[in-house]
Amino acid sequence: MEPTATPATSNISVRRGEPLVIVDKVNKHYGELHVLNDINTVVNRGEVVVVIGPSGSGKSTLCRAINRLETIDSGSITIDGKVLPEEGAELAKLRADVGMVFQSFNLFAHKTVLENVTIGPIKVKKLSRKDAEKKAMELLERVGVANQAQKMPAQLSGGQQQRVAIARSLAMNPKLILMDEPTSALDPEMINEVLDVMVGLAKDGMTMIVVTHEMGFARKAADRVLFMADGQIVEEATPIEFFDNPQSERAQDFLSKILEH
Repeated sequence: MEPTATPATSNISVRRGEPLVIVDKVNKHYGELHVLNDINTVVNRGEVVVVIGPSGSGKSTLCRAINRLETIDSGSITIDGKVLPEEGAELAKLRADVGMVFQSFNLFAHKTVLENVTIGPIKVKKLSRKDAEKKAMELLERVGVANQAQKMPAQLSGGQQQRVAIARSLAMNPKLILMDEPTSALDPEMINEVLDVMVGLAKDGMTMIVVTHEMGFARKAADRVLFMADGQIVEEATPIEFFDNPQSERAQDFLSKILEH
């Protein structure tokens, strides 16, 4: 095995540092509202990009557009060299490579934790039940909920459910994980247990785009911060540059409001 081998969680065909996601001149309207306004950005393999900004700035819409849960009006989104397809089998195939972790955990309520994590690999990747369960248990161990494998989601705390959702995402060997405010529905004491898992993924080299209000996570784990306001990327910088020396008045105003408390 080569010394630069990627972690077992990843099947990425591009090397670290090469572009994995290219967002090019993307526009999206909801009626009169221009919710994504000429968005351009590149996310490289192995990079953690945190998207922050005020409510209604377009952060979640951008995140959801990257795996086409939201359609776009113009522009293009390319993932690992392939333009995001409109629909059909190609889109399903690409979605299998892009994990998504939502604000609400979106687990199957009628299936056990273990079944939630194995269903994708068995149905989509055609893994045997035995192999899928072995891998699922390793991932549940990794996120700290292996002892909950036979429980139903409703028997778990919010923090535990979100960690199961992360394990479910990882079970598909994604090239990229999108996280749309993954801690905003959690009680304060549960937030850190989920953030710890996310920090661990970042250290392992998982490519992540994370929409979050957790500035501590952005400082600790992000390679880059995208600051959005009014449907535009207003500022793009390393966490140190952004938090210590924001360039735009909009970012300065946003940070002064959230960092006072």
